[in-house]
Amino acid sequence: MGPRAGALVSPGLALLVSLTAHCSPPNTKGASQGGLDASSANLWASANTSLLQGFWCQPASQLSRDQLAALIRRMALQQVPLRAWQLSCLANLAARQGLQRDFELHPPDLLLFYDLTQVREANCRAFIHRAAQGDTELLANLPDQRAALQHRALACLGGPRPRLSASDLLLLGVLVCDMDASSIMAADPRVLQNLLRCPRLTATQQFALNRLLASGRTKLGPPGSWNLEGLQALGPLATYISPGLWMQVQEAVGLDFFGSMVAMCREGQLSQHDARRFVTCFLEAKAKLVSSQFKRDTGRTCIRGDITAATLQDNLFLVRYDCSQLESCLGNRVLRANLDPLLQHPLPAECQQVVKTKLAQVYPGGIPEEQLQLIPSLVYLYSHGEIGRWHITSRDTVVALLAPDGALENQTEAILQKFLDHNGTVTGALLVAIGGSRLCWMSPRQIQAIQPSEFRLAGTLDISSCPQSRKNVLYAKAREAFSSTRTAAAYYRLMRPYLGGAPVEELRHLAQANVSMDIDTFTNLNPRVLQSLSVGNVTTLLGQNVGDLQKARSHPTISSWLRSLNQSALGELGLDTDPTGPTGPAHSTTGTPSTTPWMPQLAPTSDQPGSDAPSSGSPPAHLGYLLLAIALPSGLLWLLYWGTLEPSWDHSWGICTIASEGNEERGLAKGLILLMDLNKG
Repeated sequence: MGPRAGALVSPGLALLVSLTAHCSPPNTKGASQGGLDASSANLWASANTSLLQGFWCQPASQLSRDQLAALIRRMALQQVPLRAWQLSCLANLAARQGLQRDFELHPPDLLLFYDLTQVREANCRAFIHRAAQGDTELLANLPDQRAALQHRALACLGGPRPRLSASDLLLLGVLVCDMDASSIMAADPRVLQNLLRCPRLTATQQFALNRLLASGRTKLGPPGSWNLEGLQALGPLATYISPGLWMQVQEAVGLDFFGSMVAMCREGQLSQHDARRFVTCFLEAKAKLVSSQFKRDTGRTCIRGDITAATLQDNLFLVRYDCSQLESCLGNRVLRANLDPLLQHPLPAECQQVVKTKLAQVYPGGIPEEQLQLIPSLVYLYSHGEIGRWHITSRDTVVALLAPDGALENQTEAILQKFLDHNGTVTGALLVAIGGSRLCWMSPRQIQAIQPSEFRLAGTLDISSCPQSRKNVLYAKAREAFSSTRTAAAYYRLMRPYLGGAPVEELRHLAQANVSMDIDTFTNLNPRVLQSLSVGNVTTLLGQNVGDLQKARSHPTISSWLRSLNQSALGELGLDTDPTGPTGPAHSTTGTPSTTPWMPQLAPTSDQPGSDAPSSGSPPAHLGYLLLAIALPSGLLWLLYWGTLEPSWDHSWGICTIASEGNEERGLAKGLILLMDLNKG
């Protein structure tokens, strides 16, 4: 678990684990499911960032207006990162309490989910300016809200403009990332500051960026006058500069910048993916210059000289050695001893293939496991047959090979199988380390082999990218892990990330339990199953969040369901017109989360094709492993949050499991008091 784990398990934390994990019979007297009394709510409003990340709408719905306002202000002050499923329902809670007018005190991400029709004209510019500091990627499942936000922003400017001024750009912030190429090219050159906030640029936006840079209208001036400081100010935008522009940059300036970018990559400050894009474009531009400069008729294949350990420390290594020179000048002994520093360079694809070929020559019997941990950037080049010859015995090797920049998705099963063949097991800690998306590419047999206790321990797993067939298998596994949960509210909390594989019976049962499903989870249900739900089912299932259908009516899953309804049914939902922007809740159903004994629906889930599953969010419930969970990034959060759920003994498993009956207020208060005492110490 690494050196940090020991540091986290202080005596105070060990005490917290002991108190929270202590098994005792449930005490239901005087407690309400999901409830928070004034004392607990005040503690929550003063909690730290880690605990606030565990925000859940159902207990928060019982807060008073002042308590909810304090909670939201605390989130803004501490810049708590919340997910879309949390923000959408929190926005609805704030609207119900009339808190939207206090938007200047609220997190920018939360403003993205507010009802834009309720923004007063006098506050329009201030609202958009703050919202534009948020992350619009959170609206991925709410296309209508995202479009309405863009429309509202332009309306605040007085309507679409042929050219965005510097002041316009200051107002629009990250919203520029949704604009087309023509708007970017025509904008004030300070649009570069807006583009810096974009997580990625489309192909047309990249074209617009290069046109703008080539024009010389930016602070950098024309490419021939660029300097190192100006290029470094471009940040990640520099990775999109085209080879044609690099040809115009002074050679010394370009080489200095190249060295600085490689240094950032080797230090982990720039991703291999972005660095490789930059290196490929730069080397394409400089290929002729470098070739003519160093071309000598020596009669030797290796012109630049043998590669040594010292050579690999040079940040201009890839400028001095192209892929053909890498093949000719890199000896097997140097490769064996220096594989790690070599692969720290963002090698172009051709050079990566050279390294793979040389590794096969050095290790004809298969790459040793300690070297496998160094090659995640090369794994995508290996076939399943080649992976089948590897020896993988360590969890660390699996984690390294399945890193985000490592193996392709369809290589996941083969790598895990080699680990399992050597008596490895898929633990909760391993699932957390490799991420939920890797679950999508495990075989059904591998998924079914995961112990329910380890699945519970894994906590939050994002399986939203899984194909429907895998969602069905994962739903069945999650149901196996959490079926002993005693109440509907607690069961929903645990199962929410896996409901993309749920059958219609399960969704109808959840609707009857008044869970108030958030719109982000709803958009990720199985589309075929959704077709079997009536308007009444959906209205009850979404509860107080039903008005959010307006914000997502163009989402493929929702639009498909809406097309199956008649005009009268659409009218019931307030969706019988084609709006230019989202409206407030057309229909609101509120209810107290059910505290009746929960009986999960066990209908089969096979043969249910559809689209994406819900985005993730599932806390661990296996308290027997809490010391391990503490060492995980989200372990302490879930430990404290689920301290609100009184543990009970499940004789069928012979372990401590969580039931959500009783003492929620006291559990939360105890956890928070202990946490604050630990922080003071």
